[in-house]
Amino acid sequence: MTVSLSELRADNPGVFSDGCPTRTVLDHVMGKWGVLVLVTLSDGTQRWGELRRGISGISEKMLASTLKTLEADGLVQRTAYPEVPPRVEYALTDLGRDLMERMLPLMAWVADHADGMLDRSA
Repeated sequence: MTVSLSELRADNPGVFSDGCPTRTVLDHVMGKWGVLVLVTLSDGTQRWGELRRGISGISEKMLASTLKTLEADGLVQRTAYPEVPPRVEYALTDLGRDLMERMLPLMAWVADHADGMLDRSA
């Protein structure tokens, strides 16, 4: 599949330009923590502690903020159960799963090439 920015802009003039919603979505999805939360949730529904353990280095504040952002974007669903103690689960929505079908091959490419790329730049 080969698509250029010119082809994307032919159908959507101004796409990825300053002020375009695409830039906000890119920031949420492709930011350091957004992508790691989405990749972790691609394994299935998880609770807070599972997410925290699955994303090395993320603070509680950043995890909470990232989850709220991705939920507001419609990519993550938060389900709170009326139990004692409270139980909350996070899962990808249909839109989130659709995104991850496209993003996981990119993540596999990064995992396969990151070491060699960093070795060359050192």
